[in-house]
Amino acid sequence: MSTETAETTGPAGPDAEAAAGRRREQRGWYFYDFACSVYSTSVLTVFIGPYLTSIAKAAADAEGYVHPLGIPVRAGSLFAYAVSVSVVLAVVVMPIAGAAADRTGRKKPLLAVAAYTGAAATTGMFFLDGHRYLLGAFLLIVANAAISVSMVLYNAYLPQIAEPDERDRVSSRGWAFGYTSGALVLVLNLVLYTGHDSFGLSESDSVRICLASAGLWWGAFTLIPLRRLRDRGVAANGEGAVGSGWKQLLATLRDMRRHPLTLSFLLAYLVYNDGVQTVISQASVYGSEELGLDQTTLITAVLLVQVLAVAGALGMGRLARSYGAKRTILGSLVVWTLILVAGYFLPSGAPVYFYALAAAIGMVLGGSQALSRSLFSHLVPRGKEAEYFSAYEMSDRGLSWLGPLVFGLAFQLTGSYRDAIISLVIFFVVGAALLARVPVRRAVAAAGNPVPERI
Repeated sequence: MSTETAETTGPAGPDAEAAAGRRREQRGWYFYDFACSVYSTSVLTVFIGPYLTSIAKAAADAEGYVHPLGIPVRAGSLFAYAVSVSVVLAVVVMPIAGAAADRTGRKKPLLAVAAYTGAAATTGMFFLDGHRYLLGAFLLIVANAAISVSMVLYNAYLPQIAEPDERDRVSSRGWAFGYTSGALVLVLNLVLYTGHDSFGLSESDSVRICLASAGLWWGAFTLIPLRRLRDRGVAANGEGAVGSGWKQLLATLRDMRRHPLTLSFLLAYLVYNDGVQTVISQASVYGSEELGLDQTTLITAVLLVQVLAVAGALGMGRLARSYGAKRTILGSLVVWTLILVAGYFLPSGAPVYFYALAAAIGMVLGGSQALSRSLFSHLVPRGKEAEYFSAYEMSDRGLSWLGPLVFGLAFQLTGSYRDAIISLVIFFVVGAALLARVPVRRAVAAAGNPVPERI
């Protein structure tokens, strides 16, 4: 038998073919981060907060309040409240999506529905002008809920397309792809926004085009993962996936009681990630309303975050290989706490200090998120990926309503964004304390998975 025949028919042949298939899926998987991250950066982090706030202020009464559904809301709090409502909506839908994915094995069609719902709502933001703050809040709620649901399905692919020793690298590369696309689109946004006069556009027109273009980008690049990823078959069980969504969530939580260490990690992640998500979503509002920074400064600061987040995600992935994911995440939470304390003392009208803070955020943002995702993937029992990642996504986005609510209430009660931003420190301190108590090696073994050399 020739060497070529042995390689084709022997054990190495199927192994090499399986590895090549995984790499193909991994490359496709990266591109969903590439597609949807422009929403998180251009829309949620940069434009929609200040723009929706300005529309609400234009529609406000003499005391500075708008009255959606007859409820008095300070115009400056509307954006934070809309984010909270979007998360509550996501909480309702995500268990249904997770149950449907696990029971049918058809993640791709569900991913397509969620992705294109969010992309359509984002594209619709082009029509925000005048006093249409209710339309803006509605589209924000739909888009933000849709991206949360899509991420349940996207994240559930990770344990299926990457071996245990590959997951830190694959997860980090996914985040790096996302931050790369976010940076690229922000450069284009910056050119359009700063040169809107030369393009014959008003400032409002340029913002609305930037918002809508993020939706078009999201929809276009979602085609790549939909072509590359493949669905896995599941055993027939005869139950309706949609109707049993909440039943499945309760069953998942009951099942997690058999894996208390996995549940302990989720609790820690719920707390500290709530702080991360709130900082991301409220940073531009803080910069524009409290620090008096213009939109160009905010765009370039977020662009700096995107560029450094690529290096940060890859760099923290390398640190995790040397020191383990848990220790690396704990180190990032210390940095997050220092960032908030520094943010409280930032002087108004001083962009250089805001840029320094943005650089610090960039260095820890991608890595803390990527490593949390890959660490959790080790704690998921096989065959329960989508339902466990549904619970994870509820921690990632679905239960991240408390931070924006605290932020909005702090401003509603005090009228100070500085008081609002410093209130978020508690999320990082408590989250770090909870994570430090989780014995991750025991948690991986208890989930029935092989324990990596470093974790």
